[in-house]
Order: sequence, then structure tokens, then C-alpha cells
Amino acid sequence: MSAGFVTPAHLHFVRNHGAVPRVDEGTLRTWTIRVHGLVQRGTTFTLHDLKSMFQTVTLPVTLVCAGNRRKEQNVVRKSLGFNWGAAGVSTALWTGVYLADVLDYVRPLKGQAKHVIFEGGDSLPNGPYGTSQRLSWAANKEKGMLLAWAMNGLPLEPDHGFPIRVIIPGQIGGRSVKWLKSIEISAQESQHHLHFWDNKFLPRHLSPDAARDEPSWWQDPKYLITELNVNSAISHPAHLETLEISREPKDPSRMYTLRGYAYSGGGRRVSRVEVSLDEGATWQLSTVNYPEDQYRDMAYADEVYGTLDLTERDTSFCWCFWSLDVPVSALAKANVIEACAVDESMNMQPRDMYLNATSMMNNCLFRVAILKKETERNLQLTFEHPTVAGTASGGWMERLKPTGMDLTRPSFSDPPLVPNVVAPLEGSTSLTNPDVTRRISPGEFVGQDKQHPWFVVRGEVYDGTPFLKEHPGGADSILLVAGEDATDDFLAIHSEDARAKLAKFHIGTLSGLLPTAEAVSDHAHDTPDRAAPFLEPKRWKSVKLVEVTRVNHDSFTYRFALEDEDQTLGLPVGQHVFVRLKQKDSGTVVQRAYTPVSRRDSVGSIEFLIKLYMPNEKYLSGGKMSAALGKLVVGDEVELKGPLGSFIWEGDGHILYRGMRLRRREIGVICAGSGITPIIQVLRAILRDSSDTSTRVWMIYANRTEEDILLRDELDAFHREGHQRFTIHHTLSNPSTEWKGGSLGRINESMVREYLPSPSKEGLILACGPEEMMNLTVRPALKMCGWDVEGQLVIF
Repeated sequence: MSAGFVTPAHLHFVRNHGAVPRVDEGTLRTWTIRVHGLVQRGTTFTLHDLKSMFQTVTLPVTLVCAGNRRKEQNVVRKSLGFNWGAAGVSTALWTGVYLADVLDYVRPLKGQAKHVIFEGGDSLPNGPYGTSQRLSWAANKEKGMLLAWAMNGLPLEPDHGFPIRVIIPGQIGGRSVKWLKSIEISAQESQHHLHFWDNKFLPRHLSPDAARDEPSWWQDPKYLITELNVNSAISHPAHLETLEISREPKDPSRMYTLRGYAYSGGGRRVSRVEVSLDEGATWQLSTVNYPEDQYRDMAYADEVYGTLDLTERDTSFCWCFWSLDVPVSALAKANVIEACAVDESMNMQPRDMYLNATSMMNNCLFRVAILKKETERNLQLTFEHPTVAGTASGGWMERLKPTGMDLTRPSFSDPPLVPNVVAPLEGSTSLTNPDVTRRISPGEFVGQDKQHPWFVVRGEVYDGTPFLKEHPGGADSILLVAGEDATDDFLAIHSEDARAKLAKFHIGTLSGLLPTAEAVSDHAHDTPDRAAPFLEPKRWKSVKLVEVTRVNHDSFTYRFALEDEDQTLGLPVGQHVFVRLKQKDSGTVVQRAYTPVSRRDSVGSIEFLIKLYMPNEKYLSGGKMSAALGKLVVGDEVELKGPLGSFIWEGDGHILYRGMRLRRREIGVICAGSGITPIIQVLRAILRDSSDTSTRVWMIYANRTEEDILLRDELDAFHREGHQRFTIHHTLSNPSTEWKGGSLGRINESMVREYLPSPSKEGLILACGPEEMMNLTVRPALKMCGWDVEGQLVIF
């Protein structure tokens, strides 16, 4: 706001989905944009071609991230997206050529061509970033779509799309593809991964977890976001700005100027911004300043900007600024300042928040709370914005959340607002059943049969017995905390959807304190027992990161040192451990179970092979654990606890599963991606056991691309050494044209029949992969082939 109407490049917001392409001088000289598809004359343009063949123009355009103001929704409920504050909006003078002129040159085929698809030159796990526009819009010069090579009179900076990008005025920033390499005219919309798995405005009843797990919502074109909605924000007063008011004012007419911005989409002009100081009972009209209109007064042209001519253009593609002078005495009586923008189509900001899974397009009334502190002489007003961007804490939403206020439709008139600091509760989901009134003493709780496990979360008692068979982490994850306070473990692992299920198992409230337990983590003065294995199932123990090695584009091995270089790990084959650490930026504790890939006989260290779900794929906000692990550096410490799990391979065909000892000689394996990690331990134990000559293993390993196949050298070695005892079949869902190493597509029933053993009394299936794959593919396929999935399927 201080920079004014045009935002300098270094302040312009940035949203990229992966690494910025490196464009050196040689690359720049050979950079081309291919225009192809349903056209009469496909053409490949150089930058020089565009500049020489078409009119160079400049347009002022405001770009806005669809996630602007998302942090407000993330405070209510964590969504699939970053914590944008209200500054995901910037304006620049973009110079290039009209897309409409380029389309007119290549002549799209009438009656066939319907969409224009743009593809960038970035390298992402699921292919380059790409999205599309309707051809009827793209061919309309009044829509102002540009192929732009300059920003504010200078070449684009790398973060902003150097050497050339698309600019789509009036739409969300995600439509303005950077590092442009290809324009395809097509009968269908873009099929790029992020065209489907990003920038969707999903129905309000759909939770983030449900949305992530149900692909059909993302494929539905009804939920695609194009044009911006109307929105505004208050910039002044700023967050935590203070205003001193004398009890005996020398100037009773003293005024304060409220200020902010507003914008709308589709070229629609903001017609007014209204401000209320009494929660909507009355409204005042602000003064709206439209700097964009200054460009309508006269045309301009030179060698750099080309033609900048808005003299005959009615569309509004830029933000505007509003202001309102209000008496300081009125602010002293108010509890909140509310701003509401209205555009020329009579679209207006809603009073209440529309909570959605991606938290995009958040445009409810922008509210600044007013906190009051009285002194002998003065009244001090402190202004509090709804949130503070990013992971930092602050804002009235976090402060008032623990009071139980409905943050989607807040009211400030009832309780007095006083400045205080209250730690926000984690999550907004109720964990209890309001009909349960039973009080449970510590003695009754501790004395409960551990095979019918009770555990405590936030002072409430839950019976996990009915959920033992259904728990995704296996029964042992629940049995391990039987008779204990599991608050930290539960909240660190579970999503909002999982927390909502907890109320079903609520049986009472703990009426006193539990007996003091052993410390849950190591202390510097502890003396390790070097003869004992490192892991302890009831105790968190620290390990130090000593090495990180990249395996492929998104997977890394992390090696941690144990207490002593000669110490054994103490992890049975088939078991896993909990890993716990604090996020560096927010201090939030995150925790997840992983299976180490350390060799069975290794001492002094533990090694994990971990796929990081960073914000560039289906997980729009990335994984919490991935974000934390991605920031680790050598020397950092994490905590481990284990072993746990319901399966142990004891050797020579003997297994321990759910407390029963069984003998199994024909082992089928199904895994996907990083699901190889628990499997590799079992494979090593079977195929490197010189005393076991009869156990056979058949394996299907699914991945997206050949690069995603983990531990491939070791798997190939097993195949060479195992001869008839081990077979492996690969299948890829997104293979290259050169792929000859197995099947194409996802695992299905025919693969299970052909590449896994037939059901028998000696048979067992081990599986590890996404829950969706297990439930929708693996279980049904095994049933169709005759397997007893309840007794013969082990899912890690």
C-alpha cells in the first residue's frame, strides 16, 4: 500500500509450484513458444518474432492469488493451502502482445477449437504447470490477455516468469502461466495435473481430508475458479497500531482516516466500499480512488512500453483505494471496523465466511477489532487485524477462538474486548459426546484391562476397543497408549476428520490426576545403557541427524545417530517407530510412524527413506511432517518411540500377527511408492536368510514414473540372487514412451491374478500404500481372486 498503485517487482507477491527454471543467456536465445493444435497454421514464435510481428502494448493489471486472505479460514479449520494474509495482491504494468492477435494469426479451426491451453517451462513431479482459457475469451481483445515479457518497464524477473509469461486480467493469479513454452488450441480444457488439483472452489460440506481423498470433486469443471470475486481489506489502522485519546480532548472534532484497497474480477469496476462501526447496523460510504482511470485520460507510446492506451477501454483490471474520515470519538465507542465492497454487477462481500476445503476466494467482510485500555488520563485504542500472515501467531481470530466464538460469523458487541494473550486450541472439532456425564477416577482408569484399552485426550477418557480392527495405524497404536494420557500423540497425528470420529468413543471425564509417569524424553544427564537396544515403546528418545541424501525428486534418506555408536536399534522385522519433532517456524509438534530402512545388523544409527509431500501436488498445502522434515539440517534432533505394529517376521516362514504365531511360505507383496519401506525389511529377512530355502515371494510394485521406483538396485539384486524364490513386477501410471519394464496403469485384478500367488493355506499378502488404493483396489481385487482379506492380508 505504501508503494502506491504500481507494485515494485521485489514487493509483488510470488506463488510458484516448484523450482524457478534457470534461463541463462544461451537458453534465452533459443527460447520459443509453440502454438499448435486445432489451428490452420501452427507456428513456433521466438521472442523477437512476437515483438516484430505484433503490436507491443502495455496494460496495468492487478494479479491476486486465489488464496488471498486464506489464513482467516485456516484459523477456523486447516485447509489444503498456505496461510496467505491479505497481501496476496499486487499491480504492475505488463508489456507484451495481445493473445488475441496471436490467435488471429494462427486461425483456430471454427466449430472444433474451444479452449486455449498454456504450458510453462517448469519441471514438476506431475509435469509442467499448465491451465487453460475458453477460446471465446482468449480471442476477445477486450479481455486484455497478454503474452508479456516485461514488468514495470523492465524484463521479467525469474520469479515472475522470465523470459515470457501469460497475463490474464480479472482472473485469479493461477491462470497467468509463467515461463511460457506452449499454447495449444484444443477441443477440451487443459489436462495438466494442477489444472485439476488446484484452484478449485469446492462445496462447503466437503472437509479438506474428504476433498483430498475423493478425486471426483477435482475433476468437476463446475468448481474451477476463473474470475476473481469482489473483495476488500483494511490497511489503516494497521495491525497492533495504537491510538491515544485524551479524556479531555482539546479538539473534539479530531478525525482518523480509515484506508484500504478493493478489487473485483472479470473487468468489473468496484462501485463503492461501505464501512460500519456498529457491526452493520449503519454504514457509511467511503471515498474510492481509481488510479487506473488516470491511464484513460490519454494514450501513451514509446519503444519500451509500446502503446499504453485505455482511452476507449471500459474494463477495470486493477485495484482501487478507499478512504473514510471518521471522528476519533466514534472509534472510541466502536468494537470493530467492518469494510464491504460492492462492484458494478451488485456483487458484494458476504457478512459470513464461506468455509471451503481449499479456503480459496475468501471474501467475507474484512474486520479490524478495537481493543480498549483505560488509564487515568487517556483511553488507548489498539487495532487488531483478523490474522497475521504465515505461521506467526496473532490477530483477533486466534485470540477469540478459545472462547467458543463462531469465527465464521463473529459478533463483537456482547463481551468486552480486552487485550490478552490466550493460546489457541489446536483444531476446531469437538472431541467429546455432550451426552456423556460419567466421571472416571484415576484408579479405575489405570486398572482397566489393557486389552480393552482406555486412553485420555485433554482430560477426557475414550475406549479404543471398538476401533482396534479399523484403526489405520493398526491395533498396536492404540494398545501402546492404553492406560495413559495420549493427548500429545493423538493431536500430533490426527486430522480434523479423524478427531471428529473420536467423540464416538468418549466414555467419561477423568476425575483426577494420573500417577506421575516416567519422563517422556531424554535428558542430558541420563547415562545410556549401551548393552540394551535403543528403542523403548513407552519412552521418547532423542537422535541426532548426521546425514541427508537425495534419492530422487521428492525422496530423501535421513540418517540419525543413536546414543552410542555400538548400540543396536532393537526393531523386529515388520515393525515401525514413531518420529516426533517440532516445526521450526511455528513450534507445532508433528508426529508420524515410519519404518526404517536400516540394515537389520546396523548399529549406532537409524536410517529412514522418506517421500516428502511438499506443496506442489495433490497436497496443495503440503504435509505437516514433510514441511518439518524438509527444514532439518545436520545436527538437529528428533525423537523416536517404538517399536510398534501388529506384524513381525520371525524367520523361516514363521510370523507373529495380532498375537498369533503362524507359518506362511508363499508371500505376495503389493506396495506403491514409499510403501516399499516396511516391505524391504521383510524381503531382506527372507531372501538373505541362508537357513530359509523354501519361502517364496511374489511382488507388485506400483509407481507413477520410473524415477519414482525406490531401492531399485537392491530389488534388482534380490531378483538376480533369488532366482525362482523372488519375482517382481513393476507397473507405472505415468510412464515415459520408452518404458518396457512392466505394466502400464494402476494395480488391478488381472495383475493380482497374474503376478501374485494363488490363495492357499500357506499364503499371505503384505501391502503398503495409500489408504484409497488399499480400500478401492487391493481389497476388492484380492477378494475377487479368492483371498481371505481378514485373515491373510497384512496392511502396514
